[in-house]
Amino acid sequence: MLADVLPRRYEARRLLAATLFSATGRGLTLPFMFIYLTKVRDVSASTAGLIIAWMAVCALAIGPLGGWAVDRFGARRIVLPLLLVEAVGVGSVGFAQTHWHAFLSVTLIGVGGGVIWAGQTTILASVTDGAEREKTFGLNFALLNLGIGTGTVIAGAIVDLDRPGTFQVIYLIDAALYLVPFVNLLTMPAVGRRLSPVVTGDREATARRREPGYREVFAHRGFRRLLAFSVVLTISGYAQIEVGFTAFAIDVAQVGPQVVAYAFTANTLVIVLAQLFVVRVIQGRSRSVLLAVVGVIMAGSWLILGVAGAVDGTNAALAAVGVIACAAVFAVGETLLSPINPTLLNALATDELRGRFNALGSMVWGISGIVGPVTAAPLIGGGHSSVWLALTVAGCLTAALLAASLRRVITAEQDGRARPDVAAEVEEVAPVKS
Repeated sequence: MLADVLPRRYEARRLLAATLFSATGRGLTLPFMFIYLTKVRDVSASTAGLIIAWMAVCALAIGPLGGWAVDRFGARRIVLPLLLVEAVGVGSVGFAQTHWHAFLSVTLIGVGGGVIWAGQTTILASVTDGAEREKTFGLNFALLNLGIGTGTVIAGAIVDLDRPGTFQVIYLIDAALYLVPFVNLLTMPAVGRRLSPVVTGDREATARRREPGYREVFAHRGFRRLLAFSVVLTISGYAQIEVGFTAFAIDVAQVGPQVVAYAFTANTLVIVLAQLFVVRVIQGRSRSVLLAVVGVIMAGSWLILGVAGAVDGTNAALAAVGVIACAAVFAVGETLLSPINPTLLNALATDELRGRFNALGSMVWGISGIVGPVTAAPLIGGGHSSVWLALTVAGCLTAALLAASLRRVITAEQDGRARPDVAAEVEEVAPVKS
């Protein structure tokens, strides 16, 4: 099965391998920053929250500029130095003695991460064609989760609250693993170049001609609809899985932290085990319809969590099963979303604006990372868990409707219902009238 979904191009395979290494490093530190700041460095919980939120703010602020830079200079020139910038930020977190040192470290992480993801997505799209992008992005997501899960397990065996040096070790290893994608890209000189050709000729005519930019990106009706879907789904889905899900599981369903850990493990296992199968099943199917299915699946996962909360502590086993099932069903939606969303986004993008398209697509995660905790914590903490549940379910279903409406504003080829070679043959026989 793995051979069926591996991309044909050698460069794409190398990029995917580098993803596994860097994701393992990310998994070493991902669950521990808040714990490290509050328990090891004695930072107050509120200040630690501000530090982590500042990282998301930096990523949001740099995103549009990063998208422009990727289109203007090529992803290679932007991603390579920023991999080193983020590596320095990650490594320095382990030695942050003051609040300001921690703020500076996460600033470097935010600036690097705010551009690197869009740049790497642009590179991966450039070395694959429409027929295999879904497979490549799906495999990339599976490797990302496998790496994070592996790193988390390794870190759990290393860190010790009574030994600050153990945290320094995992942050240094994480930083060192950034060198894998750096060296990988550095040794592929033909990959990541500027996609749109540099215009030469009459200098006056060139000066008068305005290069396309974000105005053209936002003028794309299909992209606006896809962006709206992504924002609504991430706020109602991904943004809630870290804060809202955990708070609801512990405070409302009344399960212990161990059950929550099992739920996240189940989520990762479903993604790793099911992703390759899903990638094969979705080939040739409408991407807009599948994205609508994602919204319905995620809404269903929250309803399952609601059932676990309705038990109200009277049946601990049923509550635990509901919490774990919620995370597992949510993962099914993720296995559909991960290959389809970036593939559709890059099908809508042009080469000269591909960096900007991917930058805006990446910024969605930063927006949801800020909005999600702000909405979930007050509602659940204030005793309004049913309101939170209703809003998340309604948000996922709204996202499903937005996705379904995409079909009317994109072409059959962009929607994945027609192979590019077939579409080209049809266009030659019966060209579309302008």
